[in-house]
Amino acid sequence: RCGLAAGRSYSGGGAYPSVSLTCPLPGVPKAVFAAAESRERFETRVTVLENGLRVASQNKFGQFCTVGILVNSGSRHEAKYLSGISHFLEKLAFSSTAQFGSKDEILLTLEKHGGICDCQASRDTIMYAVSADARGLDTMVNLLADVTLQPRLSDEEIEMTRMAIRFELEDLNMRPDPEPLLTEMIHAAAFRDNTVGLNRFCPVENTDKIDRAVLHSYLSSYYTPDRMVLAGVGIEHEHLVECARKYLLGVEPVWGSGQGRAVDRSVAQYTGGIIKVEKDMSDVSLGPTPIPELTHIMIGLESCSFLEDDFIPFAVLNMMMGGGGSFSAGGPGKGMFTRLYLNVLNRHHWMYNATSYHHSYEDTGLLCIHASADPKQVREMVEIITREFILMAGAVGEVELERAKTQLKSMLMMNLESRPVIFEDVGRQVLATNTRKLPHELCALISQVKPTDIKRVVTKMLHKKPAVAALGDLTDLPTYEHIQAALSSKDGRLPRLYRLFR
Repeated sequence: RCGLAAGRSYSGGGAYPSVSLTCPLPGVPKAVFAAAESRERFETRVTVLENGLRVASQNKFGQFCTVGILVNSGSRHEAKYLSGISHFLEKLAFSSTAQFGSKDEILLTLEKHGGICDCQASRDTIMYAVSADARGLDTMVNLLADVTLQPRLSDEEIEMTRMAIRFELEDLNMRPDPEPLLTEMIHAAAFRDNTVGLNRFCPVENTDKIDRAVLHSYLSSYYTPDRMVLAGVGIEHEHLVECARKYLLGVEPVWGSGQGRAVDRSVAQYTGGIIKVEKDMSDVSLGPTPIPELTHIMIGLESCSFLEDDFIPFAVLNMMMGGGGSFSAGGPGKGMFTRLYLNVLNRHHWMYNATSYHHSYEDTGLLCIHASADPKQVREMVEIITREFILMAGAVGEVELERAKTQLKSMLMMNLESRPVIFEDVGRQVLATNTRKLPHELCALISQVKPTDIKRVVTKMLHKKPAVAALGDLTDLPTYEHIQAALSSKDGRLPRLYRLFR
C-alpha cells in the first residue's frame, strides 16, 4: 500500500482497489519503454538524380506512407499562355494514362494498397500525392510517374473538365463564404497582371480555348525533371531513390522531349491598387435562416518572401493579429487574446469578421486583413482596419509577443503531427531551397523574434501602397486615395483618420 492512497476506494473495482496510480502493481513485470532513436534517423534526406530530379524523404513510424511529385508550376507561370491551364491540370490529374485506361483503374490499383490520391494546384506549385501502405511504394511511384509524365488527356476527359470548371466557377460566386473570391481579388490588386496576381481559376472565356495542344505546349516547358521533387514520408530513403531511378529516370514524356517555350522567370512586381465587385449579397442564404447582407473588405500590404529572414517575424505578427468570425467557437485557446479580437470584434458588436492572413511566395508576400459588416458600416469598418495596420508599428507588449510566439510554435508542431502535412512541408521546402529546415530549427527562430523585429518589418511594410479588395454593396466605401492616405499616417491618431474618412 502507498501512503494516503491506501484507504481510497476506486469505482472501477478490480484486483487492486487500494493501490495508488503512482505505484507499480504487485506481480506485474517491469515495463520496458521504447527509447528515442537518434535524430539523424528522422532528418530529411535529399538525393539529386542525374536528370536533375530531387528525391526527398522523411522517416516516420507507421504502416502507411505519403508519397508524391511536386512541380514548380502554377498559375503564376501562365503569363505566356492562356490563363487557367493549372486549373485544368488539377482537374485532369489521375485520369487515364499510358498504363491505366481510366480513372477507375487507377482507383482500383490504389484500393489494393489501401490508398487515396489527390492533386492540388496553387499559384506556384502543382502537387500530385498518394497515401497508401508503405509496402506498395513501387506501385505508387510507378503510378505517380505515369500520371505526371504520361497522361492521355483524351477529348472526353477535357470536355468533362470544362464542365467541372464551369460548375466550380458558378459555385464560387454563389458561395456564402467569399474568402476564396476575396483572396483572388486581393492578389490581382496587389500584383496587377503579373506573376502571383494572375488568376488561379480558369476564366470562363478560356474554358473552350484550352485543349490538348495548349496543355502539351505548357507541360513541355514546365514539367521537366529539374523543376520536380519526388517526396515521401514514412519510407526508407534508399527504397524511394531506387523507385525514382526505375520510373522517373530517362522516361520520355507523352509530349516529347523537345524543348518548349522559354520558362517564365519573372519576379513578382508589387503594384498595389483596388478591385471592387458590386454584388447583391442579400440572397446568399442556402437555408431557412437568412444570412445577413454583408459587405466584405480585404486590405493588404506587401510583406516578404518565405526565403527571407523577415518571414518569421511576419509569421509572428500575423499570429499576433489573429482574429476570426464573431461567432467563432473554441474559446481563448483559439485566439481570443489576439489584437483583432480584443481591439475590433470585442469593441464593435456590428462587425461579423476580422481575420488576418499571410500569403508568402519565393519572391514576395502579402499580409492582409479581411473584415465583414453591414453595408451601412463600411466606412467605419475600413477606418478601424486601417487603424489596426498603423497600430502594428506601435509598442509590442512582452506578454503579447510571447503568447503569439508560443501559439505559432504550437500550431506548427500540431500541424506536423499529420503525415500529409509533413509530406507537403518536405516537398515545398526542397522544391524552393533544395533542403529543409526541421521543426526544432523553426521553433528556435520563432523564439528569437524581438519587439524590435516586429516594429522593423511593419515600418517597411507601411511604406508600400495598399492593395484593396471590396465585395458587396459598396455605396459607402471610401476612395482608394483616402485609404492610402490613412495608412500613410505616421502617428496613427484616431482624429486624423476621422477627418480622412469623413
